[in-house]
Amino acid sequence: MSQSRRPLPIAVLLLLLAVALFAAWHWYQERYLRPFADAATLFDGQQLRLPTELAGPGPIRLVHFWDPACPCNVGNQQHLAELVARFAPRGVVFYAVQKPGSRGHLPAGLSTLQALDGLPGAERLPASPAVGIWDGEGRLAYFGPYSEGAVCNSANSFIEPVLEALAAGRPVSAANTLASGCFCAWR
Repeated sequence: MSQSRRPLPIAVLLLLLAVALFAAWHWYQERYLRPFADAATLFDGQQLRLPTELAGPGPIRLVHFWDPACPCNVGNQQHLAELVARFAPRGVVFYAVQKPGSRGHLPAGLSTLQALDGLPGAERLPASPAVGIWDGEGRLAYFGPYSEGAVCNSANSFIEPVLEALAAGRPVSAANTLASGCFCAWR
């Protein structure tokens, strides 16, 4: 009799373990895995404006929009550190705008970014991480993601060609972009 009762508790434990593993996988999938091919995001920069004290002619300005709770920042922040190391010596000034109401700090390697409390029009951003680049005349040259796809690096970046063109004095007009990638909702 005792042998017939033991399989039932083991079967129940195995069933509970399977349910727990399924729930953990479902949570992980919803939180960290994004459907890259299906979820295109439109980045419309028409509403973005530099704050009054930064507007007008000046250096090329790059504004990094980020949400500390977004898991998509991991590869992006390494890429941003590479951009700072490469383009800051060439006169590009880097700023950061954090998602309103969020808490967190940029990694130590990005402590040179100047924090902006806000940016006119940033409340309507569709997603982050994102970047806005203003040319030397103060015109928005680019607004959108750093790259397209699951990871962000200099091999698939939209940013290096924009910064290179602006540094060479060539005009860029890409304030509206459509991309699929790892993004977190801003609103």
